[in-house]
Amino acid sequence: MENGTHYRTCHLCEAMCGVAIEVKDGRIASIKGDANDPFSRGHICPKATALQDLHEDPERLRKPLRRTAEGWQEMEWDDAFELVADRLHRVRKEHGRNSIGVYLGNPNVHNHGALITTLPFLRAIGSQNRFSATSNDQLPHMLASLEMFGHQVLFPIPDIDHTDLFVCIGANPMASNGSLMTVPDFRGRLKALQARGGKLVVIDPRRTETGKLADEFHFIRPGSDALLLLAMVHTLFDEDLVDAGHAEQWTKDIDLVRLAALPFSPAAVSAHTGIAASAIRDLARQLAGTRKAALYGRMGTSTQAHGGVATWLIYVINILTGKLDVPGGMMFTQPAIDLVALGALSGQQGHFGKRFSRVRKLPEFAGEYPASTMADEMLTPGDGQIRAFVTVAGNPVLSSPNGGRLDQALSGLDFMVSVDYYLNETTRHADVILPPTAALERSHYDLIFSMFAVRNTAKFSDALFTPEDDSRHDWQILLELAHRLEQRRNGGRLPLRKELGWRAFKQLGPDPILDLLLRSGPYGSDVGKLRGLAQPLTDLVLDILPERHPLRGLARLSPLNRHWRDLPKGLSLSNLRHLPHGVDLGPLQPALPERLYTRDGMINLAPRRYLQDLQRLHALLASGPADNLLLIGRRHIRSNNSWLHNSRRLVKGKDRCTLMIHPKDATRVGLQAGDCAEVTGAAGQVVLPVEITEDLMPGVVSIPHGWGHQREGTRQSVASRHAGASINDVLGDQEIDPLAGTSVLNGQPVRVKVWRTERTRKQA
Repeated sequence: MENGTHYRTCHLCEAMCGVAIEVKDGRIASIKGDANDPFSRGHICPKATALQDLHEDPERLRKPLRRTAEGWQEMEWDDAFELVADRLHRVRKEHGRNSIGVYLGNPNVHNHGALITTLPFLRAIGSQNRFSATSNDQLPHMLASLEMFGHQVLFPIPDIDHTDLFVCIGANPMASNGSLMTVPDFRGRLKALQARGGKLVVIDPRRTETGKLADEFHFIRPGSDALLLLAMVHTLFDEDLVDAGHAEQWTKDIDLVRLAALPFSPAAVSAHTGIAASAIRDLARQLAGTRKAALYGRMGTSTQAHGGVATWLIYVINILTGKLDVPGGMMFTQPAIDLVALGALSGQQGHFGKRFSRVRKLPEFAGEYPASTMADEMLTPGDGQIRAFVTVAGNPVLSSPNGGRLDQALSGLDFMVSVDYYLNETTRHADVILPPTAALERSHYDLIFSMFAVRNTAKFSDALFTPEDDSRHDWQILLELAHRLEQRRNGGRLPLRKELGWRAFKQLGPDPILDLLLRSGPYGSDVGKLRGLAQPLTDLVLDILPERHPLRGLARLSPLNRHWRDLPKGLSLSNLRHLPHGVDLGPLQPALPERLYTRDGMINLAPRRYLQDLQRLHALLASGPADNLLLIGRRHIRSNNSWLHNSRRLVKGKDRCTLMIHPKDATRVGLQAGDCAEVTGAAGQVVLPVEITEDLMPGVVSIPHGWGHQREGTRQSVASRHAGASINDVLGDQEIDPLAGTSVLNGQPVRVKVWRTERTRKQA
């Protein structure tokens, strides 16, 4: 790699911050924010420095590893591919296609090569036992988008750059840089909001980093968000504040929502939520009375016992107050590569509950079962039991509930393979580990997070460093395994046409596909003089063909569609290569009704599955507030799940893996500053240092997500020296939101007491 400054997008979280990486003598000399990036405008967070740590980490695997009786041994790539394909094929042949399970981790969505090749890989595996981080994260948002707007990834995004009221519930964008809201430099955007006279309201069981900057803050009891939101809906109808604005003409069943909210008055839910009835009414009035406003919720609202209903109600309130599809409200993006429209064109808008898991009968979503039932499917004998497992860039032992039980399940498999460049808490169970190249050794384009950005943008970066000759990109690994599995399923040979197709795909890679998608998208090729000839044909196709005809879908996607006439044109891979800082494609724009994918072209405001699930909220309301200590997670700006803790730059400083507890609760259980606490939940117990703080609501304790690196057999020495404790060794995997199958990561009851060693017991 040439010396000088190279421009890329940081891939370590959703924010898509532009970075300027200075290279000297083939090594990284510095990483700074790219001041000329039109989206992030020079902002980066501390995580960006981990790009260097990850790239240079001597413990990052470079060659395939095989488990032997003498320990891990390196092997050649061809031998590794043959071994993995043979073993997976044998398991499938002996026990059926569903005897193989697959888990896809969070880093895959930061990697366009992996995303493009995942589909042929999964098709070659052929199993229905698929899992991912989705059901520990954003599944309620995807389900609500599918039910209400007709597509699982058509998310309304806060137009934060133009809003005057931003209400944030169960989210901490100061630490996350946004989530399902790609928003680099949230602090800067918040300052701009407040400078124009706007207001930030935060509702959370913890006074988070975002909460400390709020103009108005409210504590809320974990798991009660749906009650609060229903009471706000009740207030909107009760005080005649409902006005859906221009979205009303495409919205149905408003009256059903009014009837559903009748029993949930602010006075009725106040004791359960911990928020005064007057404050609940005021929140509803503020949203209704502010023309440019947005209500936004994330992990705290989605990963709880009533997360499905809570997420639906966030969308409902935005619609009832006229905040959907208007500047300053909640808007739909128009990315350069429109995966929403492409998915709809191929019939992949999403589905839910087409089949149910073998052991616990949990519903699938988009072909995936909830991650909380992975261990069930491995440990329970019978037809369809998972006997072989594939993980791709995931560490579910630390990221899914009841990691100890999953540890046990993985250790008993017939065969396991991991595509990962770390020997971590999950991959230590693998028989073979196939390490891909590092992120700076491959090209980068944000296929997913461009869909969630608060402004339309596009940016492509070529590989910064040339990978070693004897290395493989993750897309090459997935395609090679898929190819060999297909050959074995067909008796060792494929028809010539298919064989040539596989070889061409492996030779070309994902970037030409990326280029084709860019050129054919709404900002794509400008046909210039040919437009006069092609435009009438495009208009004719859109006028005469049935709504669901595939040619009509292609015409809608085409840059010739009159709907895109005001958008910038000429986007391609070569053009983006000449724009190393990226390109600004403009602010979010109103997109209804064209953006809807429901069968009748209407927003389904009251899907029946949500109305039926309100029975559980009626029962909660009737039961009275519980008196348990409730556990919530948290994240830190210097961390992201479990996969950045081997970065020495990010783990340095004071211990961040602590139990946060309110002073009143600390006194009640006998904890003092400097103590360690034993925390016991449904899955087990952990011990960790205590942090006594009034930033927590009384009755609530908090442990950060992603730690617990004390397990033996890993090769992450920095992480193991800062092991911490895993919140998922406490959280039970039987606790789910039955509406969607989402893991309950916030609001599970725990017991807390002073931890004493044998020595301290004797001293006491």
